[in-house]
Amino acid sequence: MRILIVEDQPKMASFIKKGLVAQGYMVDISETGMGAESMTVETEYDLVVLDVNLPDQNGMDTARHLRRDGFRMPILMLTALATTKDKIHGLDSGADDYLTKPFEFEELLARIRALLRRNHGSESSKLRFGDIELDLVQRRVVRAQTEVNLTAKEFSLLEYFMRNPGRPITRIEISEHVWDVNFDTNTNIIDVYINMLRKKIDSPFDKKMIHTMVGFGYILKD
Repeated sequence: MRILIVEDQPKMASFIKKGLVAQGYMVDISETGMGAESMTVETEYDLVVLDVNLPDQNGMDTARHLRRDGFRMPILMLTALATTKDKIHGLDSGADDYLTKPFEFEELLARIRALLRRNHGSESSKLRFGDIELDLVQRRVVRAQTEVNLTAKEFSLLEYFMRNPGRPITRIEISEHVWDVNFDTNTNIIDVYINMLRKKIDSPFDKKMIHTMVGFGYILKD
């Protein structure tokens, strides 16, 4: 799932991004409200974390503009304004939840999970292929009724495979969508993670799901 952070304070934005990436989310940052409006048109986001105090416009105006332009995903508003009146204004502007600064990252993470769960629903937040089930909100993987414990990066890698079942996927595609960086031909990090994922999702089971396509990449097939 991809999250947009709209925050003009670099340290705060970096803090939130680092924590969310560690949980397996794809994260982009915008320092302005107008920039965020443009980014939501160009990219599909599952959730926006929106600060109220932005340099170009009030975050509440940004939320109203996003809703006006058809953005339907959850908006979590962050602000140092803690009065009931401020919270009401934030919710009325289109936000789904309101978190007051300063906050603990675990609370932010819990709010994000709750919004994603509410928005996607228990069934639509799950990917299934063969006997593998991946819960995007609970970050849980089950194969053949056996729970499989994955790291955040392994989870993201499996998610990308399960969003593209039966389709040959190149290492460049994996790099751009899972690592969100340009592919470095001097590293074998993708192959290393594929092997780690196979040991957990394939090796303990009779049927292998992740297959190598020599000279091309990988494919998830039953």
